[in-house]
Amino acid sequence: MINGGTALVGLLGNPVSHSLSPAMHNAALRAMDLNWRYLALPCETDDLKAVLNGLQAAGCQGLNVTIPHKQTVAEFCIELSPLARRLGAVNTLIPLSNGGWKGTNTDVEGFLAPLIHSWSWKGRQALVVGCGGSARAVVAGLQELELAAITVVGRRAEALRSFINDLQQDEAPLTPCLETDISLTELVNEADLVVNTTPLGMAQHGHPSDVPLGPDLWSGLRADAVLYDLIYTPRPTAWLGLGKTRGNRCFDGLEMLVQQGAASLRIWSGRSDVPIDTMRQAAESTLSS
Repeated sequence: MINGGTALVGLLGNPVSHSLSPAMHNAALRAMDLNWRYLALPCETDDLKAVLNGLQAAGCQGLNVTIPHKQTVAEFCIELSPLARRLGAVNTLIPLSNGGWKGTNTDVEGFLAPLIHSWSWKGRQALVVGCGGSARAVVAGLQELELAAITVVGRRAEALRSFINDLQQDEAPLTPCLETDISLTELVNEADLVVNTTPLGMAQHGHPSDVPLGPDLWSGLRADAVLYDLIYTPRPTAWLGLGKTRGNRCFDGLEMLVQQGAASLRIWSGRSDVPIDTMRQAAESTLSS
């Protein structure tokens, strides 16, 4: 029961009414016997600083941050982790004992979780579709896997060039490819891992039958390639449905959501016993209800 000792953790964004985070976090908090409650907290960008100050003063134990505040909230952090600074994006806030917030990013850890325990990626090839905000965490994660090649596909040359320049590293070089490039078909056919970071195929965006880059492009995809779609509504997306009919191993963004949330909860609580299975079950149950 909520009582005088109950502390707050939550999610800042706009909109947040659709979020699965309260269900999965509160299920974990009950299992951990932590007297905290996790709330979705809608916040306009103009109110962000005031809301952060008020939550800090009220003893909030930690916050997740989602669209549209992941970049803006970094301006109000006293400290930033090296990863958050590199990505220019914060999804987790930790209260500092002397006041203010430290910003970090658990999206990379969440993205990598389904990939790192099942395969050795050293020397393999990855293709990332999209170069928006979500792609930044994806690429940063892929750069930890010792891949031989990471190609980023974008629609606009200027945005793609800026993205590559921001995240380029000598030990994990990025290669740009425009959607109109004739080499794209060959890159798809050679890929060991393909990640969709675009909203195409999302139930709330356009039509759920949409497939990134069009369905014909994927006809030569190898059967042993792994497909990873950051979208999880519908389940499966049309793109992952294509992959499953071809025998590809497929992941959607629900696992990333669960894993990044678990990583945040480990940071806030200082505990390693975060029940990931409980969080996943709660998220899946809420999504299907």
